Amino acid sequence: MGADMETPSELAWEARSRSPETTEALGERLGRALVSGALVALIGELGSGKTTMVRGLARGLEVREAVTSPTFTRMRALPGRLVLFHFDAWRGGALELFEQGAEFLAGDGVAVVEWAERVAEHLPRPRIELCLRHLGPDERGLRARLVPPPEHAGPGARALAFALGAALERARTTPGLDVPMR
Repeated sequence: MGADMETPSELAWEARSRSPETTEALGERLGRALVSGALVALIGELGSGKTTMVRGLARGLEVREAVTSPTFTRMRALPGRLVLFHFDAWRGGALELFEQGAEFLAGDGVAVVEWAERVAEHLPRPRIELCLRHLGPDERGLRARLVPPPEHAGPGARALAFALGAALERARTTPGLDVPMR
């Protein structure tokens, strides 16, 4: 990427997943495209598919360990092609989350934060935000967006934003995913 490339503007799309398997496949496709330093913020009510999405991300990152919600441990590091740092912001707030793992939110590996809406104003940019919502027993509405880096960001943040945008575009083509949502 040349230094004269502009920072990407916000990229967003909506889709419908008709099954947990499709939600997990979306996570896997996204995980295969993510690069070191990526942050994925997951937003959604209880049971909306956040941990299902993380299972797919883990598979895409070639993580061998089982993925479970890190609610009682706050953060789990799962080795794979890139280390997956799986955070849960449900308990406590930003202060506790950052005291226990801020260096992993924009460092080596891929960070995923469940319940990210509780700490969104403190999360680094650029990042991917995935909002999940119930549409039926197995169906989920998904909104994906790239949160761009700040205007004053350096070339590293701009390059990461381009990589995240490309990963989101790849994820949009997940077989079984209905895009655009009707």
